[in-house]
Amino acid sequence: MEYPNLNSQSAALYRRAQQVLPDGNSRTTIALKPYPIYLDEASGAEVIDVDGNRYIDFNNNYTSLLHGHCFEPVRKAVDAQITKATACSFTTEAEIELAELLCDRVESFKKIRFCNSGSEAVMNMLKAARAFTGKPKVAKIEGLYHGSYDFAEVSLKNRPEDREGLVPRSTPYSFGTPNSVLREVIPLPFNESDATETIVQQHADSLACIMIDLMPQTLSMSSPSKEYLATLARLSKQYQILLAFDEVISFRLGFSGGQGMFGLKPDITSLGKIIGGGFPVGAIAGRADIMSVFEPGDGGTARLPHGGTFNGNPITMAAGKAAMSAMDTRKFDQLNAMGDKLRQQVTSTLNDLNIFGQVIGKGSLFAVRFHNRPMDNFTDIVVKEDERVFMEKLRNYLIGNGIWIGGNMAGCLSTATTQDHIDLFCESLSDGIRA
Repeated sequence: MEYPNLNSQSAALYRRAQQVLPDGNSRTTIALKPYPIYLDEASGAEVIDVDGNRYIDFNNNYTSLLHGHCFEPVRKAVDAQITKATACSFTTEAEIELAELLCDRVESFKKIRFCNSGSEAVMNMLKAARAFTGKPKVAKIEGLYHGSYDFAEVSLKNRPEDREGLVPRSTPYSFGTPNSVLREVIPLPFNESDATETIVQQHADSLACIMIDLMPQTLSMSSPSKEYLATLARLSKQYQILLAFDEVISFRLGFSGGQGMFGLKPDITSLGKIIGGGFPVGAIAGRADIMSVFEPGDGGTARLPHGGTFNGNPITMAAGKAAMSAMDTRKFDQLNAMGDKLRQQVTSTLNDLNIFGQVIGKGSLFAVRFHNRPMDNFTDIVVKEDERVFMEKLRNYLIGNGIWIGGNMAGCLSTATTQDHIDLFCESLSDGIRA
């Protein structure tokens, strides 16, 4: 195929979309220049666009599809449910079943509450922490993405120079972010335990929670060090601050999510993506006493009122149960082993080409970077402008050769990914680097 091709159906649809949609879409992350690719159909690990071009999908809707596209057990579960009811102002057994499945798998999940996206899950996790502790501020790691919520976006676009000594600045991501929000969010330096401890100590009396993503995509899938996680856990306990995990992405690392892989037990967790089986979903899970903020008290009003027209809708609940039920410990081990194979082969490909580069990640998650800097601190992890330009060109080459991957050269595998797919990825990667 040829990309870009301004005579393609995708290009024509984009011109049409621009007449009624800002930038022709409703989702910043799928924007692609000079035009995005328009989907026709998908199955397993393969996607077909409106021009008939085929792609092997290494993005899986930004990590949300554990089994690839149109996984038969999910399709059957949705077909069965959709003939009974879609959305209604009733609770359903399907909601209980998915809640039971997730709580049975994760030690820290005593109770769980559903919403409709990872952004909503993070938002309500932070609100729950404030409602439970009575403290107004939240701490997060600079540069980490936690969805579309003012408090979660602070410091997202920080650069290494956005610091005062070792202290990251609270910077806005979106225009119009109130200064009051910036004052209530305390950024912490990634993997810098001593500086983090100093900052937390200064704000301990007003911090409701410390939030971290175990596999931050905006930091090239570089997981925090064991020492750093231990520091956060110790500080949380010492100062009665809730330890909050954003596992919207990292939950695909294993049967008990990232916290199971890392051997950690947070107070509260936000979820999304894979637990919905390909349908809109989010969830907040944690200790029973913390989750009680959602329950009506003696006065009949919860400390954190929480509604949502499609919360716990039976379509998503049925799809989520089908997708998650198909993943036992052995299946996660198999999927993660495929991730190991991909990282090994990409490493060999880069070595064979004798270029500076590395592949980062764990489990079924990976990111390819074109430098040999250590990936253990914010300054070294942040992608430089020349690296960004190169990755953008490389991604366009891969798209033109039937490989679909995210714009930051980060991706993931699904249970539909095969060894042949990995071989094709590495071949195309090699050709694209040399092109």
